[in-house]
Amino acid sequence: MLLKVAAVAGCLMVSSGLALAQDKPADCGKAAAPAMVEGQVTKVDMGQGRLTLRTADGSIHEFQASRETLSEYKVGDPVKAKLRMAPRCD
Repeated sequence: MLLKVAAVAGCLMVSSGLALAQDKPADCGKAAAPAMVEGQVTKVDMGQGRLTLRTADGSIHEFQASRETLSEYKVGDPVKAKLRMAPRCD
């Protein structure tokens, strides 16, 4: 379980670096994602390289991940992931 948490956290850190290189989003004033997401895997999309989680409050979070990381998960697995906060819009 700890390995899965570390794998998702590492994947999120790598994929969030790609977002830093992009222009500021139009919705820059909106609240950033929560610092921690805890939920259950609802979908593993190997073709698109995405993992979808549903949290206890019913919200859905989708993450980009490598095929290697995705192969470690199946629908129903519990996951805890730390998220990096979005950069401030200056």
